[in-house]
Formats: sequence, structure tokens, C-alpha cells
Amino acid sequence: MNIAKRRSLKKLAALCGAAAVLTFPTLGLAQSSPATKINFTLDWRFEGPSAPFLMALEKGYFLEEGLNVTIDSGNGSAGAVTRVATGAYDMGFADFSALVEYASANADAGIQAVYMLYNQTPAAVFTLKEFGIDTPADLAGKTLAAPVFDAGRKAWPSFAAHNGLAVDSVTWQSVDPAIRETLLARRQVDAITGFYFTSLLNLEARGVSLDEITVMPYADYGVALYGNAIIASKKMLAEQPEAVAGFNRAFNKALLETIADPESAVKYVSKRDPLVNEGLELRRLTLALDAQVVTDETREEGLGAVTLDRLKQSIDEAVESFGLSSTPDAETLFNFAMLPEKSTRILPH
Repeated sequence: MNIAKRRSLKKLAALCGAAAVLTFPTLGLAQSSPATKINFTLDWRFEGPSAPFLMALEKGYFLEEGLNVTIDSGNGSAGAVTRVATGAYDMGFADFSALVEYASANADAGIQAVYMLYNQTPAAVFTLKEFGIDTPADLAGKTLAAPVFDAGRKAWPSFAAHNGLAVDSVTWQSVDPAIRETLLARRQVDAITGFYFTSLLNLEARGVSLDEITVMPYADYGVALYGNAIIASKKMLAEQPEAVAGFNRAFNKALLETIADPESAVKYVSKRDPLVNEGLELRRLTLALDAQVVTDETREEGLGAVTLDRLKQSIDEAVESFGLSSTPDAETLFNFAMLPEKSTRILPH
């Protein structure tokens, strides 16, 4: 993203802050009542992409909405969905496809996505240029490594279908997330699947230069899957819908500031976990923003939103890829009413 665009985003963030001041009397009334407690779980560790969540917490944006929010790290999207489903957490952050999978098996779960942060799946195939794998067709007969729960591995049937490959044209090696990139760096597998902004930096950390890597992002090869979304429990949506909407407003405000100034935003990650490499997490955050958050669709529809047609396609692709027994209803799985006003979610062109 160029400097002019970031300056425009800084101006928009400032305008949002001014709007918050103008509505202060309403917020003051909310703060005069006991704050609504929300336990929130991330999908993974405290890394660059968690910056807007932590910023909203540390800068008091949640408190301004009358919310007492706690944010915990996670151990994967499936785990985040389960945490919310069991009532251990009120809200969370998870891959939308993981929500589709859970809803397919638990029709009455009532969990809904309320804000789509990653407008497209971060899943991608990574290989090394020296292997001569330049197109999806070149993957036929190759060995790919990934954890069994990896989003890219689970969505492989969709990637294969869009690119003329048989689903069983590759061999999968099941590995722990910690060694996935190591195996490719050591030339022990032909390719891996992983999140774009995670595996790319992990490969570089293992001595592989960026110009040695070939990346095939699923979103660039026909896959319509949405990525990670903020989700809310059935109980929260039924009993505290305004709290969910308030969470989204606070988060959206922090997200705009994060997009405008990621260098400042990432400091909230290192403040939460002093052991992280701030420079590395800034790169991870920037990669996520530029590839998954700021897209043609979010420029048109606004941050956090989805289009119903694509949502249905995303659900259908997840059902087909995961071999699910039922197809959740799109309008039941995403709650459009919880989104902040569109005017507050629009990015400058």
C-alpha cells in the first residue's frame, strides 16, 4: 500500500475518532452501567494480525462501548469455534470454513460470523523454484506436507477442482506445524500448504530467500473461500446483541488505525508478548492487511462485510472440500445486522 493511501487512511481514522467524541454522551451512559464482560479467543498466538484486537483493548475502545473485554491466544480455528460453542468464550476469531464445518454437524449451535476480517482465505501452496513447480498442474504426483487441520490441506479439493487436478493427484504427509516449513527448506517434501503470511516468513526464517519461493495463493487460483471472521455465541447474540455490535464498532475503529499505521499498531502485540520480534510481526501484519484485508471487495462493500452470492459459494466450497453431510444456510451463518454502519467501514480509494 503506497504512502498516499496510508495518509488517506490516517485521515479516515481521525474522522472516526472525531465521530466517537461526538457520540460521547451516549458512550458515557453506557459506562455509567456495569460493563458487559466478553471473553474473546483468538485463533492463534499473539502475532502481527492480532494488532487491531489488542489496540482496541489497550486504547479503551471496547470500554467506550461499555464492554469489559479479555483476549486470549488460541490453538487453531477449530479450537476457537469449539471454545465459543461450549460457552468457554463469548466471542472469537476463526476461519469461516471452520465455522461452516461445525455448523454442518451442529445445526442448533447458533454461532454466527459477525465481521469478516480476512476477505479471502490466506491458504496457499508453497514450493521452491528449483523444483520446477510453476503451476498447479505441476503439483501432480508430488508430496505435500501440512498438519491434518491446516486450512489449505482441508480446502485442497477446492483448489484441485478449480485447477483441473484430481483430488488424489498428490500425496499428503501429516506433520506438526512447527516442522512444516523446515521440511520444505531441507528439500524433504515438494511443497507445503499454509497461511500466506505465516509460511512465507517461516521459510525465510529457515534460510530460504523470498526469490527462491513459488507461492500459489488459493484466492488467486479460483478458490472463493472467505478467511477468518469474528464469531459470536448463540447466547451472546440472543441476550447481548448490542454488546456484539459494540465489539465490532470498537474493533473496526482499531482496524482502520491499524491499516493507516501498522508500525504503531504492531507495538500493541509486542506490549502483550514482549518475546515477539516486532519487526517480523510488522511484516506479517502488513502481508495480512495487503493480501487478505484490503481487497477489491472490501473497497466496494466496506471492511467486515461479505456478499451473499460469494458467501453461499464459500460455504458450498467448504462443504464439498470437507465432505460435509449438510450445507448451512448462508444468511443464518453470517449476521449482517451486527456490522457497523457502512460509512465507518469504507476505505479511501
